[in-house]
Amino acid sequence: MDERQRARRPGGRSARVGAEVHQAVTDLISERGYGNFTVGDIAARAGVADSSIYRRWGSLETLLADVALTRLDAQSPMPDTGSLAGDLHTYAANVAREITGPDGLALLRLAVALSSTGPQGLQARDDLIAERGRQLQSMLDRAVERGEQAPDALDVLDHVMSPMYIRVLFGLGPLTPDYIDGLVDRLL
Repeated sequence: MDERQRARRPGGRSARVGAEVHQAVTDLISERGYGNFTVGDIAARAGVADSSIYRRWGSLETLLADVALTRLDAQSPMPDTGSLAGDLHTYAANVAREITGPDGLALLRLAVALSSTGPQGLQARDDLIAERGRQLQSMLDRAVERGEQAPDALDVLDHVMSPMYIRVLFGLGPLTPDYIDGLVDRLL
């Protein structure tokens, strides 16, 4: 196969298998909870061999981290509305939609569970936090470049993201637009 043929085939089998494995992980977390399934269960659900999963990801923790990071990266681009307030309101609404969507609770539980699985899980957690921090920092840096006073990324996590995560994880009520806007407004 020449380069032109390869270029016309975006993803191919590898991308399809990766997507099927990721969906199998998400489904199993939703159905059974973290720690209640094996690589064999994932492979059977995705229709691939266990060895394919180990060859590509190396371990269950690495696969789980990849699922969580991929979902985080797939979030819509960081908003650029022209103001920090607009960006934060849009960002918070996007995150709320992401974590209350069909796989949102499972992915939140996965992120929490990864931190208790040893060194690989801790690294996965750190990677997730670092990626979310990079996303936030890009938005905050843009605000500073426009001459706006911006909070620290950790303040956004503490005052906007964490309350939303806690509400979803513990089923403490819906993330209404008024609730989300109130979190952002109090931070600003």
